[in-house]
Amino acid sequence: MDGPGMALPAGAGPLPHHDGSGLHAPVRAERGAEVRLRLRVPAVWGRAARVWLRSLHDGEPRYDPAASLGEADGWVWWEAATVPTNPVTRYRFLLEVPEESAGAKNRGGAGRLQYWSLNAQGLFSRDVSDYADFRLTTFRPAPEWLRRGTMYQVFPDRFARSAASDDLASARPTPDWAVPCSWDGTPVEGAGPHTPYQYYGGDLRGVTERLDHIQQLGADVIYLTPFFPARSNHRYDAATFRRVDLLLGGDEALIELVEAAHARGLRVMGDLTANHSGDAHEWFRRALADPASEEAGYYYFNADHTAYESWYGVPSLPKLNWASPGLRQKFVLDDDSPVARWLRPPFNLDGWRIDVGNMTGRLGATDLNQDVARLIADRVRAINPDAALLAEATNDAAPDFTGEHWHGAMTYSNFTRPLWSWLAGDAGHVNFFGTPLPGSNRTAAEDFLATHLDLSAAFSWDVRQQNMNALNSHDTARAATVMIDGGQRLGAVLMFTLPGVPVMFAGDEFGLEGDNGEYSRTPMPWNDPGRIRTDLRADYAALTALRREQPALTGGGVRWLHARGDVLAFVRETAHNAVLVVAARAGAGVELAPGSLSPAQLAALAGPPAYATAAVEVALSPADAAAVLIRTSGPAAAAWVLPGTRVPVPQP
Repeated sequence: MDGPGMALPAGAGPLPHHDGSGLHAPVRAERGAEVRLRLRVPAVWGRAARVWLRSLHDGEPRYDPAASLGEADGWVWWEAATVPTNPVTRYRFLLEVPEESAGAKNRGGAGRLQYWSLNAQGLFSRDVSDYADFRLTTFRPAPEWLRRGTMYQVFPDRFARSAASDDLASARPTPDWAVPCSWDGTPVEGAGPHTPYQYYGGDLRGVTERLDHIQQLGADVIYLTPFFPARSNHRYDAATFRRVDLLLGGDEALIELVEAAHARGLRVMGDLTANHSGDAHEWFRRALADPASEEAGYYYFNADHTAYESWYGVPSLPKLNWASPGLRQKFVLDDDSPVARWLRPPFNLDGWRIDVGNMTGRLGATDLNQDVARLIADRVRAINPDAALLAEATNDAAPDFTGEHWHGAMTYSNFTRPLWSWLAGDAGHVNFFGTPLPGSNRTAAEDFLATHLDLSAAFSWDVRQQNMNALNSHDTARAATVMIDGGQRLGAVLMFTLPGVPVMFAGDEFGLEGDNGEYSRTPMPWNDPGRIRTDLRADYAALTALRREQPALTGGGVRWLHARGDVLAFVRETAHNAVLVVAARAGAGVELAPGSLSPAQLAALAGPPAYATAAVEVALSPADAAAVLIRTSGPAAAAWVLPGTRVPVPQP
């Protein structure tokens, strides 16, 4: 497998390749300014006679000829110029190849020409939709720290009780909604009447006291799920946006946490529900009590004010009506609005993750989603241009994520779901992302890649680098439950090495288990080593270090080399640095065909991998010295640091 996505028989050679990384495209583009885009064609595949860049301008396709830049390490490079007309320019490459070339073999009669289209989903000898075209955008870039960062998700009630929490219990008595639980003694109820009300007493000072732990794992972005007062342990049913829940330590505890994190070079992001409030929220209570109030317009009530719209019909989560000018003012534009207040001193959050961003502003025929996203983004960037803005989208997220407002998506469709299927174990029943299925199908590597490309192709390269890559989260089953024995380690390797921001959910480093999101919110086993299923702290620390130290993993392109059955292989690459990654879910061997790697890169494989979960054997192919064989005796994943990819120097 090579290029952006075309299934090949095992042992087949590389394909023409392009992605949005610096090897092939400018780091930034501006409307009206010329950009140059590069394609490379492996000589072992064939020799293109001509190449065109096909791009859309005001909806109309235009073809610009490409010029050959020469050849380097068996790849012929082509370059074409265009001038972006729109904020998002969709483009693909069209190749004209003689029939006798390898790429066009058996496609027609002798002497005929074959035409191929290359888009972000793969190489095609037929017309394809514009949907999967590459995308060049002219929007303001995301903050550098987000793309380079590693995220650590904290569910405050279950992360850590501060040293003073017992002494403070009298000052913050257990609320009437809560079911008090013992940290190490009360099992989490994954589904039942007490599920949203079990209260373990984790607080924000507990997070501050455990910053050493987070930093030792290599994480540098802390993502806190909601910290506002509510009537549940998850707090997505906010009763107010004006203060931090006293159960978590109040405003001062958040200030102390952010200050301590910033002193260590860490960032802290919050979690904001723009789709709904709680039914105990001060706005909703006024709205419910007085149909003539301004707040009544913040929600969707029926004509006689006896019923209202809510998230998924859950009455405790009344849906916000973004057609209301008053809501826009109160939620976003006012100085003390929830969007603005917590980004400013003394709180100084570094950004927001927006809950159910895909549903926000949408109800029936009403679709204000992009208007709301733009409103929030403009406000956030006016306050802090270096703040990050992510949004949850559990659907095919790409259409809502152009890069104009949300920097990236918290989405499971293009990475987590296909990874669960490829690494599926024998768990009897797990919640497969809200579907009625008892779990995921066990699929082959080629299905993982096809799904991954199908659901990531429509993201721009910039957005794709800022999407959250997670093995699991507070809303899903745990990877340790879903996957084969050792599968979490394999998945972590892919999470840290594919484009996107890797996300650890607190407890992943201890191999915690759970068959649904609620059961996965297990209190951390700080004082009970017997609850540690698998200690993965050293693995996560090694992978964060690898990603931090290798530029190819935070800015390099991705070129797939193999995806078949039990094995995935790809290379991340820049001009100065590359990383080869191979993952096998069972004992297997893979031959990387001639032309997949340069001679210098092949030579570097003689050394040990920079990281490996188990022993991996590397040998030159006895049939072809330019090919390499990689074997494992069982589940294993490894990463090798290689020299970068050479680009030919054009002759004057």
